[in-house]
Amino acid sequence: MAITLSEQSKERLLTSIKRYFLENLEDEIGDLKATLFLDFCLQEIGASVYNQAILDAQTYIQEKAQDLEGSCYEPEFGYWQD
Repeated sequence: MAITLSEQSKERLLTSIKRYFLENLEDEIGDLKATLFLDFCLQEIGASVYNQAILDAQTYIQEKAQDLEGSCYEPEFGYWQD
């Protein structure tokens, strides 16, 4: 499954990449190099990050589902305190 970004996200990422190169590597890069770098990151590490996010979400949901009775249980017939 290819990771696709909205145009707004892509533009913000490209701006961030260019700024990172300038501030941390003292190298001013243009749109082409930033786009190639972003494409590389998405292809090379994007799937790993995506898969970990899915695993984290699945673990979170499973933990919440296991504790459903504990977190959502409401005692019955509590009006009369015998």
